[in-house]
Amino acid sequence: MAQDKVFAGHVVRRLRRDNGMTQVQMAELLEISASYLNLVERNQRPLTASFILKLVEKLHFDPRSLSGPEPGGGVEAVRRRLGDRLFQDIGVDRAQIVEWLASAPDTAEAFARLYDMKAMGDAGTAAENIGANNITILVRQEIERWNNHFADLDNMAEKLADDLRLQSGDVNGAMVTRLREKHQLGVRILPADILINASWKLDYHARQIQISELLDHSSRNFALAASLARLEAVDEIEALVRGAAFDNKVQEQLYRRHLRSYFAAAILMPYGRFVRACESSAYDFTILQRRFSVGFEQLAHRLTTLNRVGQRGLPFFMLRIDKAGQVSKRFSGASNSPLVAGTARCPLWNVHDAFYSPGSFCTQYVELEDQSRWFTISRTVSRLSPHAPSMQNVGRAESIGDVNARGISASQFAISLGVEASHAGNICYFDQAKMHVHAVGLGCAQCTRANCAQRAAPPQNRALIFRENERAFTPFSFIEE
Repeated sequence: MAQDKVFAGHVVRRLRRDNGMTQVQMAELLEISASYLNLVERNQRPLTASFILKLVEKLHFDPRSLSGPEPGGGVEAVRRRLGDRLFQDIGVDRAQIVEWLASAPDTAEAFARLYDMKAMGDAGTAAENIGANNITILVRQEIERWNNHFADLDNMAEKLADDLRLQSGDVNGAMVTRLREKHQLGVRILPADILINASWKLDYHARQIQISELLDHSSRNFALAASLARLEAVDEIEALVRGAAFDNKVQEQLYRRHLRSYFAAAILMPYGRFVRACESSAYDFTILQRRFSVGFEQLAHRLTTLNRVGQRGLPFFMLRIDKAGQVSKRFSGASNSPLVAGTARCPLWNVHDAFYSPGSFCTQYVELEDQSRWFTISRTVSRLSPHAPSMQNVGRAESIGDVNARGISASQFAISLGVEASHAGNICYFDQAKMHVHAVGLGCAQCTRANCAQRAAPPQNRALIFRENERAFTPFSFIEE
C-alpha cells in the first residue's frame, strides 16, 4: 500500500506547550517559518521526515508517540458521538470537527471522555453492561483510545519473531526451544481430566508450561507465545498499564491480559510479514490461517491492529457474539464503526446467520441510517472445554446438548469482521456486482427506519402513532422527522 502521510498536529502542539514555547520560538529553534508550524499544528500539513528529525535533534522527541491515540479517537470517532440524537438540532459537520481537533484537541478528548461516561451510565441498565461488566467497558475504551495498535509491542514482538525464525522454520519448535534454553521451562501437554480448570498454565514450581490436550495446534502455539509475552515483555506491558491510570486492580489485570495476548499474536503474525501477506492474498482468511498457523479468532483479532504509521492495513472491526446475541469481544480498531459500539444489534444484519452454517463465511453489504456502508464477513468458531460442574450429576445420558459422555463441551461463537465499503474492493470475498445493499440499524431503540417488520421496540424520543381502524405491518408506527 502507499505510504501514509503523517498528520499529528496535536502531538506537535503538546510538545511545544510542554516545553513552554510559543509558535514563533519553536519555529526559530527548528529553523522553519511560524506560519508553516501553524499549518502543521492545525493538520493542514503532514509531518515530513526532515521535520521529525529536527524534533528529535532539538527537543529529544520520541517519534514513537506519533503512533499514539488521536484526541477523542479521531475525526470519525468524534463525528459518531456527535451523531447522537442529543445533538441532532446542532448539525455539526465534518469540517467543524476537523477544525475543532486541530485547534483544541484536548477539549475534544475531554468531550469524548465525558460522552463515553454518559453512554456507559445510560447503558448501565442493559443486561450485558450491569455489574462487573462496566469494568470491561473502561478497559475497552482504553484499548480503543490506542485504536488497538501498540507500536512498541509490535516492534519488540517482530524482533523476537525474527529470532525464532533463525532458530527454526517451525514456530512451535522454536518457541519450545527458547522457553527451555532461555527460561528453563519445559512444555507438557496434559489430559483434560488432569488440567481441568485451565486451558494452559505456567507452573513455576514444576518449571513447566502445561497445556490442555483440548487445545488445537494454533491454540497451543498461542499459549507458548503468551508465555513468552509474560516473560519477555514485562517492562513494555507494565508501562502501558501504568499509563492507563486505572483506579481498579481488576481493570489493570484485564488490560494486562489483553496486552499479553496482543504481544502473543504479534509473535505469531509479525507486523510487516503479516501485512504483506494480507495484501498479496487479498485478505484470504484461509490462506492467512494456514500461512501463520493461527485460528480464525486469532486472525480476526490481529486484523483489527494494523495501524502502523506508514504501513497500515485495512481498518477492520471485530465482534464476537454468542447465540443469545451477547457480545463478549468488540474491537473497532481504526474503523470507528458504529456497528461495534451499540449494546444491541439489528436482526437484519446477518452476523447471526453464521450459526446456521458453522464454519462458512457469511458476507453482507450493509448501509446504516447515517448512509455509511460496511462490508461484513461472519463465521463461527468453537472451542472444547470441560463442561460446567453443575452438569456433572445430570444422569448418565450419552450427551447433554453439546456435552458428550466424557464431559467435554463445545462452546460456539460468531465472529464478525467488517470494513468500510470503500475498502471492500481489496478483499477477495467482496464481489460488488453480486452484492445487494441491505439497510440495517443499530438496534431498534436507536433505529428510526419506518415500516420495518422486524422492529421489536419503538425508537427512542419518537411519538407513537395509533390508528384505530387499521393495523400496520410493523408493531410500532411513529412520527418521522
